Amino acid sequence: MYRAATPLLVVLAFACSIPARAADFYFQGYADFRLVVPGTEVGYVDGGLGKLRFGGGQPSPNFRFAEAVGQGTLVLSDELRFVVVSRIEPEQRSGIDLLESYAAWRPHVEGWLFSLKAGAFFPPFSLENTDLGWTSPYTLTPSALNSWIGDELRTIGVEGHVERQTSIGKFSLTGALFCCNDPAGVLIADRGWTLDDRPSGLIEEVREPDATLTLFGATPPERTPLFLEIDHRVGWYAGASWSMAGIGKAALYRYDNNADPAAFQKDYFAWRTRFWSIGWESHLGSLSILAQGLTGDTAIAPFPGFVATTKFKTAFLLAAYDFDAWRIAGRAEVFQTRDSAGAGLLDEDGHAFTVASSWMPKDWLRLSAELIAVTSRRDERTIEGLSAKQSDVQLQVGARFSI
Repeated sequence: MYRAATPLLVVLAFACSIPARAADFYFQGYADFRLVVPGTEVGYVDGGLGKLRFGGGQPSPNFRFAEAVGQGTLVLSDELRFVVVSRIEPEQRSGIDLLESYAAWRPHVEGWLFSLKAGAFFPPFSLENTDLGWTSPYTLTPSALNSWIGDELRTIGVEGHVERQTSIGKFSLTGALFCCNDPAGVLIADRGWTLDDRPSGLIEEVREPDATLTLFGATPPERTPLFLEIDHRVGWYAGASWSMAGIGKAALYRYDNNADPAAFQKDYFAWRTRFWSIGWESHLGSLSILAQGLTGDTAIAPFPGFVATTKFKTAFLLAAYDFDAWRIAGRAEVFQTRDSAGAGLLDEDGHAFTVASSWMPKDWLRLSAELIAVTSRRDERTIEGLSAKQSDVQLQVGARFSI
């Protein structure tokens, strides 16, 4: 209950400090349906080490309801609004869950743009996932980089942002202080990178890989919450960007959840997770080019004098072209982890290629097709009697109905 209530309490406290006035309410959302030809390796949702959302053991092909996402926005003034984003998804054990819940304040200051957010929301690192519900306008499935951000990271705290337009482009600075994300890092260490389009909900407890639990003497299945405050230390991130019309945008961020790797609550440990993110995007007429890389580490100290560190890195390049109501996109990416304590079993190397097309004949309808081919090597698979190197392919055709 504490985890679920924290973001709402932050927003409520902010709301109580604002004078009451007439408000406007807006709602937008979508329902997403898929025809899926899944991969062959058991996916992460079912406790496997597969890199894809849909995997072995599922019917092929199968028609399924993927998710429904709704966003309610309460506008109190030109400067202040409250936003709640919720989701219904078949694998979600709570039935309905929150993805975001925050207040946003944007005062009018001549020549400057200031904004402040308080509550629970996605951090601003992604160039790719810019649509409602942490989705991408380019593909059905985001890159491994942005899949991981959606899976493990959420800002539960306060973020400030300032922009200034100059003769040589727009400059911006962003900074945040947050709590309640101490377990972030457990998934990248235990299961490695994945490509998935279902970010973790604020209430959700995610399933850890059965093979990892077996490796460390635990009995699967097991689930862990991601949005806990364990050590009562404040995390932070900060970044800067520069953009100019006709050229592009560059962004650099540093993230540190400042967790104590020796702290724990019940069976859940804090993971000290830090990384750098750098990205570039250009929109040149009908052509869009995005590139982003991330490198960092996460550490846990479950016993005195013992620290296990997982180093991780990934990068992708995406290109998309628009014509009429169509968009075609292609993405190439690489990813890697290195673990200091798993005798190489938790080390990972991989790459993936994605091609996608979408058609929007109506404002409320988006039809998409996507093919992902991913190859990775992870010796942890040998625990389940599999080859360390696996290649998988996933095909999806989607229909999204928006309101």
